[in-house]
Amino acid sequence: MTRPTMSAPTTELVQVRLVKAGRTKIGYPARLLSDDGTHVTVRADWAGEGVRDFGFVRFEPGDVFTEHYWRDRWYAIKEVRSGDGTLKGWYCDITRPAVRDVGGDIVSVDLDLDLWVSADGTQVIRLDEDEFAQSGLAGQDPAAAEAATRALDELELLARSGKFTALLR
Repeated sequence: MTRPTMSAPTTELVQVRLVKAGRTKIGYPARLLSDDGTHVTVRADWAGEGVRDFGFVRFEPGDVFTEHYWRDRWYAIKEVRSGDGTLKGWYCDITRPAVRDVGGDIVSVDLDLDLWVSADGTQVIRLDEDEFAQSGLAGQDPAAAEAATRALDELELLARSGKFTALLR
């Protein structure tokens, strides 16, 4: 069995669109690093306005995100580095499998669950489980809700066992 080869890094810019509750929550340009047909990797500057302080990490102007999207997995992983290159950690969005639309945009549908993994691996924090419960996904699409909770559990287990970064290769 042959594995797909990684495409060479390009200077191609793509648009990333994060969709939540049927609406584009945010869209931003990113540099396409690779796309092997299943795993897409892009790099983008912090696209939020100002500073977002979660208490356990701050996202701020100058931060750089290397984002990993999969067409066959129910999550996206964003490696977060400060402007000087210091690793802050990984923010994991539980999502439907990503798609690249006909225009080449990467579309990621957020399912409200998130996981934070600190750079040193000592903090593994499940986030927004209350939002997920309130979203009604379990009643509207039980299969998607089950896939989402399995994905969160899988990422947490990998993070706690020290095997998390192997996903990003």
